[in-house]
Amino acid sequence: MNWIAIGSAALLIGMIIFIFPRMKHAVANSPKGTMKDWMGYLVPLAAVIGFIILLINMV
Repeated sequence: MNWIAIGSAALLIGMIIFIFPRMKHAVANSPKGTMKDWMGYLVPLAAVIGFIILLINMV
């Protein structure tokens, strides 16, 4: 291993150590999704998947 790989690994470990408490706090205090929120996500996703299937079948 060269010094760049060791430095990169050290920075990655440091970043994980500093980000973990903030991530834990954000997950605990985030708003929960309602059914309306999930449908707002699933309907466009289904439309995109349907469009891709249509394109595949046209070929």
